Amino acid sequence: MVGMSDIDEVLAASRGLLGVVARSMTTALEHVTVPQFRLIVLVTTLGPTRAGDLAERLAVGPSTLTRNVDRLVAGGWVERRPGPMNRREVLVAATDRGRALVDEVSARRGRELAEVLDRVPESDRPTVVAGMRALRTAMDEPLPEEVSGFGG
Repeated sequence: MVGMSDIDEVLAASRGLLGVVARSMTTALEHVTVPQFRLIVLVTTLGPTRAGDLAERLAVGPSTLTRNVDRLVAGGWVERRPGPMNRREVLVAATDRGRALVDEVSARRGRELAEVLDRVPESDRPTVVAGMRALRTAMDEPLPEEVSGFGG
């Protein structure tokens, strides 16, 4: 059974990680909303992806997805493409501008996380990384290379 002190530690760490995420997204949120950014991240990670697959992955309805894609297309963050086998099928793909935004946020987040890990005693780092891997796995959060076959 998980004790309250364990939960308190995880909650405190999650608040710290949320701060890293929020700070890394400052520039992006001047241009897009959090749900729109998640969509750009997905199509950057997955490559051109069917709109229906995106709606399912983001747990939104088709009309919500369409509105977000419309706004992102208008902003130059993503583009719609016909499917390679069926031209009626719509794929959503990141543009160079969208990929650059994701890269900027990822680089910023990576730099801040590197600074945090540098403050962890070297002998404890493998334990911290193993703990994060266990949490990621328990939350069913795949690595980018694990989801790359989802789209296309």
